[in-house]
Amino acid sequence: MTRTSLADVACSIARATDLFGDAWTVLIMRDVLTGIHRFDDLAHDLGISRKVLAARLARLVEEGVLERERYQEHPPREHYRATEKGAELHAVLLALMAWGDRWYAGEAGPPARIRHLDCGHDTDPVMACGHCGEPVTADNTTALPGPGGRTGPGTRVLGPLLASRASCPTRTEP
Repeated sequence: MTRTSLADVACSIARATDLFGDAWTVLIMRDVLTGIHRFDDLAHDLGISRKVLAARLARLVEEGVLERERYQEHPPREHYRATEKGAELHAVLLALMAWGDRWYAGEAGPPARIRHLDCGHDTDPVMACGHCGEPVTADNTTALPGPGGRTGPGTRVLGPLLASRASCPTRTEP
């Protein structure tokens, strides 16, 4: 039996999970997007081995999610900054945070708050429809086949299910 790489599955979630399915990688991105950019600071904050951190950072740079920037010449020192591709992960991390806050925050409450700088208020992230602005939930959406979809490893059941919804009607109010 041949093993399929998640990067080869016709599913954007599988492909993203191939890179971000590792908890350390997600936490590295959390730290970088929150303002921790130096290797030593990342290692200290996360309590991660330097070898594991170096490998995860190298992969994030290779994938174009982070970039290295030199901030000191003697001795040479670099820090890490999110690229546009990496900065777009902020919404994903906020969604994970909101879910974790709801289900795992504990009695003391959430460990962090999000302040919207444009209005100056603390906020809760909300996923909304790009067309009408209404909240998007599992109950009011459905997955349909996309142009890159196909049935194969990782989508043997999902592919035909999505194809069966190809002519899905939209929900209308009674």
